[in-house]
Amino acid sequence: MNGTRAHRIVFANEKGGTGKSTTAVHVAIALAAAGHRVAALDLDTRQKTLARYLDNRAATMRRSGLRLATANHAVLSLLTPAGLDQEVARLGHGADYMIIDTPGRDDPLARAAIAIADTLVTPMNDSFVDLDLIGQVDPETFKVKKPSFYAELIWDLRKVRAKADGGTVDWVVLRNRLQHLDAHNMRRVGAALGELSKRVGFRVIPGLGERVIYRELFPKGLTLLDMEGIQNVGLSHIAARQELREMVGGLALPDFSTQARLAL
Repeated sequence: MNGTRAHRIVFANEKGGTGKSTTAVHVAIALAAAGHRVAALDLDTRQKTLARYLDNRAATMRRSGLRLATANHAVLSLLTPAGLDQEVARLGHGADYMIIDTPGRDDPLARAAIAIADTLVTPMNDSFVDLDLIGQVDPETFKVKKPSFYAELIWDLRKVRAKADGGTVDWVVLRNRLQHLDAHNMRRVGAALGELSKRVGFRVIPGLGERVIYRELFPKGLTLLDMEGIQNVGLSHIAARQELREMVGGLALPDFSTQARLAL
């Protein structure tokens, strides 16, 4: 326990298919494996990917006898901003970090979650299709013309947060599913993101690469930190694990490690 409320890490993107829930689970487990107390709240009451992932993890532990770091998790039941506040307070009590996974669509609860975030994480595929969510790009020069509706939404919600309690929201954009086949396109996307980050106010860090292993881990609820539960570990797994560790480091979260060790 860190002595104050849990640091809230909200994963949000109105587009689906960006690896949002997979990234959220891996961050939650990475923090738990480091000795922190982690809570995880799933706001996507239809797909429940975050919750199902962690349920699968619990089932694997029961079935195999493996002792794995995990997070105390729940699916939001009272679908109102007041219900969100109540569940965040309940589930986050005694935790160092709270992971909140939002639906991949425009949603009132997602907006409410963003407004209470300490760290806002927006995973995006490394393409101009996904970049369009936060910035419009000139088709000839690939220069950013103006921020898009989602960037404006985040700007407004950050102002709501500042007005509510004086807090700030650290917005981090993850370049997920990076591939090395189209380096020219990667450079263009990277340049546009760099330009946009200065105008809108977010940080850009590398996320998780495009790897089949992430889809294979879901049924057992395992992550790349659970090498003891993964069969036929190869160099690609080791590289992916290092990729994950670098991503978590890039989030630059407050460090509660001393308190976590004392609480164990």
